[in-house]
Amino acid sequence: MFGNLGATEIILILLVILIFFGARKIPELAQGLGKGLKEFRKAAREIQDDINEEKEKINEKPPEKKSEPAASEKTSSESDSTEKK
Repeated sequence: MFGNLGATEIILILLVILIFFGARKIPELAQGLGKGLKEFRKAAREIQDDINEEKEKINEKPPEKKSEPAASEKTSSESDSTEKK
């Protein structure tokens, strides 16, 4: 979780945080951090659900076939322009 940090480094960091913020402020900071993580996880879950719903919609629909006129067929405007020449 902490990578290459040993126990001594973690204790030192916690001690600095305790001195910097004070004992009264740490529970408030932890509570705010917890709420922030909860909101982040909720948002990530909602995004993942939206992505999965869109994938299901795409997989349910059959691919639409587009009909294109054959190369030998001429449209009325093309035939009109060739007749005027």
